[in-house]
Amino acid sequence: MATLEQIDPSRVPTHVAIIMDGNGRWAMQQQHERLFGHQNAFTAVRQAVEAAVQAGVKYLTLYTFSTENWNRPQAEVDGLMELLIKAVKEETKTLMDNNVRLAMIGDLQRIPERSRSMLEQCMRQTADNSALTLILALSYSARWEIAEAVRTICRERLSPDAVDEETLRRYLTTASYPDPDLLIRTGGELRISNFLLWQMAYTEFYFSEQLWPDFRHEDFFEAIVDYQQRQRRFGKTEAQVEGKVANR
Repeated sequence: MATLEQIDPSRVPTHVAIIMDGNGRWAMQQQHERLFGHQNAFTAVRQAVEAAVQAGVKYLTLYTFSTENWNRPQAEVDGLMELLIKAVKEETKTLMDNNVRLAMIGDLQRIPERSRSMLEQCMRQTADNSALTLILALSYSARWEIAEAVRTICRERLSPDAVDEETLRRYLTTASYPDPDLLIRTGGELRISNFLLWQMAYTEFYFSEQLWPDFRHEDFFEAIVDYQQRQRRFGKTEAQVEGKVANR
């Protein structure tokens, strides 16, 4: 497992996104219902946040609840919303202690009022923190986000000639944040599940077999060390990238 000392501080990804997968399978391994896995996922969230701060990451986006998740059994959805309230109550102090600011993206009007109110209170309390911005993707899907951006552009009656990539980017829920440099997905699945499709055009992917409730600091550091061994080209050839580095 990697350690913090193995990370090159000059090449830390600015923005890391995580698909936190494996809660249900982890619960089944423990011979419990799926909600038990979600309950134990918050230890991994705390570990990821702390590791991101220690490594110098500035933005951490967690795929917390997708729009498709509303189709899960009602008892599981209700349990997740209650867990969200409990987590915010218990973890606000951790965010403050680590100088972390909370933010949210997604179709937030679908979040129950009690949960949304608790989250908004935490956002206000942490608003001045500056070490890390923790972005929870709640009631989020990339296709919903892109469709919503297009709907807003249509409502504002922008000329078709005025709409380019930069215009659309400004209408996305992530307009205030840089695109992810690194995506981590746990649980061994090799897909991105309708998450930040526009933003991840040039993101580096890291897939871990670790089920999310078992994810720890060392796993986060391991993903960054792996990321630092890659050469990011953004569509350029290897020679062009090396020439740019040589000419600095």
